[in-house]
Amino acid sequence: MLAASGFVTIALFLVAVLSRRVSVLIALTALPILVAVVTGHGGALGTLVGGGLLKVAPVAIMITFAVLYFSLMIDVGLFDPAVARVLRWAKGDPLKITVGTAMLTLLVALDGDGASTFLITVSALLPIYKRLGMRPLVLAGVVCLGAGVMNMVPWGGPTARAMAALHLTSGDIFVPAIPAMVAGILWVLVAAFLIGRSERKRLGVTNPAESRRTRTAADPLAGTVSAVTAGRIGNDRHSIELDEVVPAPEPRAGWARVRFWFNVVLTLALVVVLLAQWFPLEVVFVIAFVIAVIVNRPKWEQQQELFTKHGTNVVLVTTMIFAAGVFTGILGGTGMIGAMAKWLAGIIPHGAGGALPVIVAVTGMPLSLVFTPDAYYFGVLPVLAETSATFGGSAAEVGTAAILGQMTTGFPLSPLTASTFILVGMSGVDLGAHQRFIFKWAFGTTLVMTVVALVTGAISF
Repeated sequence: MLAASGFVTIALFLVAVLSRRVSVLIALTALPILVAVVTGHGGALGTLVGGGLLKVAPVAIMITFAVLYFSLMIDVGLFDPAVARVLRWAKGDPLKITVGTAMLTLLVALDGDGASTFLITVSALLPIYKRLGMRPLVLAGVVCLGAGVMNMVPWGGPTARAMAALHLTSGDIFVPAIPAMVAGILWVLVAAFLIGRSERKRLGVTNPAESRRTRTAADPLAGTVSAVTAGRIGNDRHSIELDEVVPAPEPRAGWARVRFWFNVVLTLALVVVLLAQWFPLEVVFVIAFVIAVIVNRPKWEQQQELFTKHGTNVVLVTTMIFAAGVFTGILGGTGMIGAMAKWLAGIIPHGAGGALPVIVAVTGMPLSLVFTPDAYYFGVLPVLAETSATFGGSAAEVGTAAILGQMTTGFPLSPLTASTFILVGMSGVDLGAHQRFIFKWAFGTTLVMTVVALVTGAISF
């Protein structure tokens, strides 16, 4: 009875979410409450919902202050010098520009927000791509790769959902995946190099070193593209100067310089504490944000402006996290998830049970094209995790396996995420062409990370 109720609840949830007839917030809250009442657990709703909310509260707190912290750092220009340096290093070489695109995306995506990553990177780089005759498809694809692997950070959507759905911490799910994530980042840079080399070959660049020597002051991009492209650029009304599309960062002096280096040290310290797990992540981000806002936005009016600008993103994410607490609190507290897991364990061959984390990891990226992150992490993942536990596995391993591809490497290709349309819309490319061009590279990121996760013991087979 419990297993059947659980499967019916999840099926109704998936239908509701995928059909978009009701909001995810309503599906995560009203549906399980209704099922609890129908199955005779209405009297325990207070305990079930309260328990679920308490378990996800640390995740919601961490997300709130992490998003505010990195949004503030972007607003005050912490990453501007690095961004300008990467772009100016790339200059007019299509290969360097492609690798620089990956590096820039990896940096900007630290805030865990795909939409803002696409807005910043595409707006900064699209003029360069157009001036050199490079394909916007390359820009969209490489940005997709960088944003995908960086979406694994604990304050990003998939990992936050996994922690909330399984009632685990970043130390359980994310930290074991760090070596795999590093491998994924290296793979993205390798992929960008190979794609960039192909783009350089298409544009006819054969000797970048010689091109740099023959570049003139009137046209600093000349010699880095084919003769046809160079001729087209040379016919523009104005000569093309690199500073037109890659402005040099304004020099900092006095208090602005001190504040910049304070932000650098604070952010590095935050990363170190995050990796070392010296304190709970939510505590670390609360303290770091308070310090950062005192230094960078000391006046109440400035703080109000910050909250107004970024508050929408915070509210959208945290409400989903608390709604997930209601969903998993009811399904877990009533025993539905456990009953479903036992039923699945009874039909899965015993030898296949140990392979569940690997199966989750490998299928996660393609399933991003089918499941929304809420549908997968709140509807499917808890059952898979409990099933794995029935075979003696770890729920945390299944959670780690999921973030290796499900709506991480897969989200910038999925038609189920709004930010994907920001990426292809700003780049001016067709979604189908974007998917065909970059799918194999994105899936390659998942496969590389899965292998490293197996080697390091983050997941087992």
